[in-house]
Amino acid sequence: MSDQNNVLGNYINTLCIGVDKEYTISGQHTNDGVKRGLRNLDGTGVLVGITSIGSVQGYYVQDGERAPMPGELYYRGINVADIVEAHTQAKTFGYEEVAYLLLMGRLPNEEQYRYFKTVLSKSHQLPTCFAEDVILRSPSKDVMNMLSRSVLALYAYDQFPEDNSIENLMRQSIELIARFPSIIASAYAIKRHRHDGKTLYIHIPKEHLTLSENFLRMLRRNKTFTMEEALLLDLMLILHAEHGGGNNSSFVCRALSSSGTDTYGAISGAINSLKGPLHGGANAKVIEMLQDIRNNVSDICDENEVASHLEKLLDKKAGDRSGKIYGLGHAVYTMSDPRAVMIKKYARDLAEKKGRLKEFEFIESVERLGLKKVSERKNLTLPQCANVDLYSGFVYGLLDIPEELFTPLFALARITGWCAHRIEEVLTCNRIMRPAYRASVKKLPYVPASERG
Repeated sequence: MSDQNNVLGNYINTLCIGVDKEYTISGQHTNDGVKRGLRNLDGTGVLVGITSIGSVQGYYVQDGERAPMPGELYYRGINVADIVEAHTQAKTFGYEEVAYLLLMGRLPNEEQYRYFKTVLSKSHQLPTCFAEDVILRSPSKDVMNMLSRSVLALYAYDQFPEDNSIENLMRQSIELIARFPSIIASAYAIKRHRHDGKTLYIHIPKEHLTLSENFLRMLRRNKTFTMEEALLLDLMLILHAEHGGGNNSSFVCRALSSSGTDTYGAISGAINSLKGPLHGGANAKVIEMLQDIRNNVSDICDENEVASHLEKLLDKKAGDRSGKIYGLGHAVYTMSDPRAVMIKKYARDLAEKKGRLKEFEFIESVERLGLKKVSERKNLTLPQCANVDLYSGFVYGLLDIPEELFTPLFALARITGWCAHRIEEVLTCNRIMRPAYRASVKKLPYVPASERG
């Protein structure tokens, strides 16, 4: 079989000779109104819709120009910083409340919140034999791939998969939110067993635990966790739950929903978007970059050494040779990313308790020195800031969560925002998204096979 694969591989390599040139588009269309990446010339996103779910504010417009401001993130008009502060002060879990807020459009009263948590709690369990039939029989090395396939498979377990009534959309949304921890934890456990040769253990979710508590319980062999750990993970879920309709995965979910496809197809598409290293996979790129710096400087506390290596990163002489310092800069935020600000605020204490304050301060130095280097190199008129990815991977590391689960955890949080955007798209738009592409081709005659070179 391997010999056949080698032969086919050689055939494909031969077929591909010179094909890359056929995919080259000349630069003649750069100034004719085409907005690649759905970006305006100033880097802002092309306005394609309206949403009442989330709002990302990182600048204001003055005299037709962007002016910087501290970043703010709103869920249904409520500042996320206020939500986080309230739950931090009370030492209570907030993600479930955020899920209600995003899905229902308003904060719940006590009775509504009790009903919502009851439905969530009753939906934690996967369908009978789902883990065995869907996850165990075809494990993947990539948990995001397994999550995407599992969501698609849930279509077959739903009696009303195509029903787009508000009641059915809400049921599907709540079930997906509740089931994501089980799918991710099970997919990771089976991946460890089948591909890494580790002992297999799968824990079932426990009713009346929050999503963050259940995830830590299912992830760990001994099923134990501290309240401080669960609350920190809850904070991460709150901060990643939603980020406006313009982020790539939410836009993909809305674009798919606009075609009339089912919930499982739309959410699976969003997962595959988030899987990309330019989106949800960015926190793993940050960890990779930080490790590269550690490996190539003698002392991470020596800021001159760190600054010198950052220069090499920008010069494409170190790291992945991309010329990027991952974790810095954002498409909307200018002065600050509120998510990064809040993560730093609450992660420092845990880093100190776990004896990892030196690592935390190293990342802070990369932020400070890197922003200065990037600004100098690009002659930027607007300030740049660290984004949430610079610190999120470190926080997950404090929670002893393996790197393979960084992006799946992002999905575990963002499923709430995706579902809210899907519902909004289905209920308010009723028009398929159909952007245009300008053709860049020359008309050619058809040449008979006998006359081709």
